[in-house]
Amino acid sequence: MSTEETSRFVRLRVELVVEIDDEGAVTSAALERIADDPEMPAEEQAHAESAVTEDTAEALAYLVDPFDLVSEVPGVELVQASWSSERIDYDPDSPEWDLDEDDVVEDEEEVAAG
Repeated sequence: MSTEETSRFVRLRVELVVEIDDEGAVTSAALERIADDPEMPAEEQAHAESAVTEDTAEALAYLVDPFDLVSEVPGVELVQASWSSERIDYDPDSPEWDLDEDDVVEDEEEVAAG
């Protein structure tokens, strides 16, 4: 049997590129979320506050929650998640940023294997 037929687990890969036009708003929202987290120990909170203040990409990572992506999907429970953020050079006209590129390679591999 194939993995598709036997496993109930699915790896969902999502890649987003966002443009931040108000760094202060992102940082403020991240600091507020950190301050409102009752389960975060004080030492970790201090580290998180420093990280989001120094780097807007870190602030964004504190605001994006993979659970929010699937929490309303019926029949789905988030088992594990990881995510990160980083500043990038982005040129929407560059072939490097063709989002369908990976799909084409996978489709070609399936045809070659089939």
